[in-house]
Amino acid sequence: MKTLRVLLLMVVGAVVLSSCTLVATNATPDRISTSKFAYGLLNQTIPGTNNARVRFITQPVYIVDATGHLTPSSRIVPSPPLLATVIEQLLLGPTAIETSAGYTSALPTDLVLVSANVRDALGYFNFATPLSTLSPRQQLLAVGQLALTAYAAGATRGIIIKVAGVTQRLLMPNGTRASVVTQGNFLGLLN
Repeated sequence: MKTLRVLLLMVVGAVVLSSCTLVATNATPDRISTSKFAYGLLNQTIPGTNNARVRFITQPVYIVDATGHLTPSSRIVPSPPLLATVIEQLLLGPTAIETSAGYTSALPTDLVLVSANVRDALGYFNFATPLSTLSPRQQLLAVGQLALTAYAAGATRGIIIKVAGVTQRLLMPNGTRASVVTQGNFLGLLN
C-alpha cells in the first residue's frame, strides 16, 4: 500500500512539473543579431579563406541489393567529384537505411584505398590488399562496384587496380581475367 502511495505521488509530481516551463513563450519570434555568431559561420564563403566556396553534388555509387545485383545509390561529394572521394564513399558501404533494406557491399570492410585518380579517362586504383582473397562471386561484385562507380566519376575507358604497384588481373563475368575492365563488362550485374 505504501509503494502505491509513493508511486501515485511521483506520477502527480511528474504531471505538475511537466506542465511548468522555465522558458517564457513569445507571441513573435526574436531576431538574433548576426554579430553574435563568431568566426563568420553565417558567411557565404569559408571563413579564413579568400572567398573560397565548397559546392556539393550527388554522385552514384554502386552497392549490392537484396537480390545480389548491383544498384546505384546516391552519395553527396564535393564538386567536381574526384575519383578518390567517390570511392571513399563507396568503401563506407551502405547507409543504415540501405542496410535495413537488405543492401550490402561486396568490398571488404577493411579494404584500404591508397590512391585513386583518373588519367586519360582511365581510373587507376591502388589498394593495400588484393581482392583475390574474396570468393569468385564476391570478387565479381566488388570489381563491378568499382568499375561502375568509377565510370560515373569520369573513368569512362575502364579501371586498373594495383596492389603495392603490381597490376592485378581482375575477374570478369565471363570467367576470364583482365588488367583493364570497363563498366560495359559489368552491365549484366545490374538489377
